[in-house]
Amino acid sequence: MLLNLLRGGDMVSLLINLLVRVFIVLCCLPFHEFAHAWVADKLGDKTPRLAGRLTLNPFAHLDLWGTVMIFLVGIGYAKPVEVNVRNMRCGTKQGLALTAAAGPLSNILLALIIMLISNTAALLLGNVNPEFAELLVVWLSLAASINVTLAVFNLLPIPPLDGFNILQIFLPYKAVRFVSQYHVYIRYGLLALLLLGVLSVPISLLSNALYSGMSWLASLPFALFGAAA
Repeated sequence: MLLNLLRGGDMVSLLINLLVRVFIVLCCLPFHEFAHAWVADKLGDKTPRLAGRLTLNPFAHLDLWGTVMIFLVGIGYAKPVEVNVRNMRCGTKQGLALTAAAGPLSNILLALIIMLISNTAALLLGNVNPEFAELLVVWLSLAASINVTLAVFNLLPIPPLDGFNILQIFLPYKAVRFVSQYHVYIRYGLLALLLLGVLSVPISLLSNALYSGMSWLASLPFALFGAAA
């Protein structure tokens, strides 16, 4: 069976992994940053628009080392979208939190859409071309899984990740200022933890739980359709 070959780590499996990561780099990471820019723009801050970040063009968003990280460990990042929270109508802390939340939510939305496409492909192609359907479902499942992992990773309450920018709405000013003074060192420490695999277990556990819940949600329309049929 095709799945047995894929699990065996052969060239087909390597090619699928490579193509999924290319898809993540060219489509999902740019969509994540576009979501940040779009929300900031809607809140009244035109900084991302003026910087050319209100676009889905991947070359406006990609970061060299963040791209390399996707291929090395399956988790990466693009260039952060610069915003000016003083321009936002809802207040500085609230604006920063809403803008930050848009990124992980965009990955969750993409993962859910991909899961729905995967279920549709399995339903429509399963009896017509089972080998191709199986291959497509594996590719889509991996793409959805990486998007879920990116969402979980970015929601970690560690600067400069989105999770900390959401958390900061509840933190006193002194704590936020202290962290901002050392954010460069914290960022390098975060990269080191990723490369060493220290964060692999907690991220994997959270990602698997979220993926299972989303997979169940994405299967509901097809279960209801089957019951109605």
